[in-house]
Amino acid sequence: MTLPFSAAMRGEYLQSMANAHFDILVIGGGITGAGIALDAVSRGLKTALVEMQDFAAGTSSRSTKLVHGGLRYLKQFEMKMVAEVGRERAIVYENGPHVTTPEPMLLPIYTGGTFGRFSTSIGLMVYDRLAGVKRSERRTMLNAGAVSDSEPLLRRDGLLGGGLYVEYRTDDARLTIEVMKEAVKRGAQAVNYVKADGFVKENGKIIGIQATDQITGERVQLRASKVINASGPWVDELRKVDGSRQGKTLQMTKGIHLVFDGSRFPLRQAVYFDTPDGRMVFAVPRDGKTYVGTTDTVFRDDPAHPLISEADRNYVIDAVNGMFPDIQIDAEDVESGWAGIRPLIHEEGKSPSEISRKDEVWVSPSGLITIAGGKLTGYRKMAEMVVDLAARELKQETGKSIGPCITKKMPISGGDVGGSAGYSVYIERKIKDGVALGLNRQAAERLARTYGSNVDALYDRLPDPRAKAAELHGMPQELLLMLNYAIEEEMAVTPADFLVRRTGDLFFRIDEVRQYKSAVIQYMNDRLYWTDEQRTGYEQELDQLILGASGKI
Repeated sequence: MTLPFSAAMRGEYLQSMANAHFDILVIGGGITGAGIALDAVSRGLKTALVEMQDFAAGTSSRSTKLVHGGLRYLKQFEMKMVAEVGRERAIVYENGPHVTTPEPMLLPIYTGGTFGRFSTSIGLMVYDRLAGVKRSERRTMLNAGAVSDSEPLLRRDGLLGGGLYVEYRTDDARLTIEVMKEAVKRGAQAVNYVKADGFVKENGKIIGIQATDQITGERVQLRASKVINASGPWVDELRKVDGSRQGKTLQMTKGIHLVFDGSRFPLRQAVYFDTPDGRMVFAVPRDGKTYVGTTDTVFRDDPAHPLISEADRNYVIDAVNGMFPDIQIDAEDVESGWAGIRPLIHEEGKSPSEISRKDEVWVSPSGLITIAGGKLTGYRKMAEMVVDLAARELKQETGKSIGPCITKKMPISGGDVGGSAGYSVYIERKIKDGVALGLNRQAAERLARTYGSNVDALYDRLPDPRAKAAELHGMPQELLLMLNYAIEEEMAVTPADFLVRRTGDLFFRIDEVRQYKSAVIQYMNDRLYWTDEQRTGYEQELDQLILGASGKI
């Protein structure tokens, strides 16, 4: 029997996992781990996954939120990476149009800048070819006047022209959650807040893990034929526990992004621009806000709690004021922001920006399979590579024949909307359905675009139209629907799970988080029966996250 993917059922989930034996056990609930779980279970492998924080709590909710083709890697002549992630970008879009949106990106060209007109034209043409960009999205070269018309805030001094190409904006955390939900729907078992802190071995080979439930403190043992370490910034820590941390290791770097209200930074057109020190920065309009990033600095602290430093903030602000001189923003204009960690593979003598984003797979003498490096865009292909390896080993050891990867044309949860071609018509129909049920158009559109083909599950939770305001528990109707759904079908355990990773509100609606956090906490407390200690802890965690996002720490 498949258990509902509910926060209230975590205990039953974990007990069920402890009583089973799996073909594949994945450690790590970011996009890489979620992708591996989906690939494995869709091939018929009995699959489990544990995550010591919330799903997507690490790198997978703190990226630039772009499924992009890696244009910057042309400069490093990483042609294979450009080609692969470019192709994968289109696959991610087709499988989940509700969490992936085409975003025309302007690359301005300036006198003395990193890019010249000829090199940019050639580079974008090569990029189109390598990445297999469809004809309607191939690059267009613009003169200086057309660039200024496209984005009037850009600096005019020294402007020579620009190139226009297409990236794909995403909600990285929701992409991860939707992949995870699809894996669970297909039979995988996944649970958050369970930390793998030891390995079970027999004759020197790993046959499972020791784990601790971070909510209850319960210790459990989970058994599997193959254990895959996909824990991102923590892969070396698990290799150390395994006794196999040798050879190549991680180099963690930190990237930060700042969010400004659209009234203060009214960016019309997404822009990808170079800074005086040669780095590349994105400025992207989104939901009435503009976010800008990223930095690239060596990071050696706790990867669970990266913070935006004053130097980080000033670097991004200086970059914005240099490229958009008329707005002259300062620290007081920063509404929110986030810091994320890139778990890269160390390369001696290279700066953080020069280190390759390629992925690698290592197999230890104990049989632990570790996947390190890589990019959000390439998650599906990385999963295919890892599961192919595990499948070969399983066949050698058990004789069990496992089929090939089938995720290339598999919609993720919420993505059954007729592909990118049918998405707009589908969403308009669902908006009308929501309005007919009593929602205003803005609320219905938010729900339809956020949840795609899962939106009916939220509509089914609508109270009777005659419901009193008190039955909305002190929050807008759509927020209550989202919260209900997150608890019951997305395993949202804490207020931060909901307000950061299930909705992204901490980053793009921080004023609403402040306004409704008490109502959210009370509702979750009533539904999940927290202890007084748990409630206090969750309240403090959310308050700290609000302070950190707004630069007050």
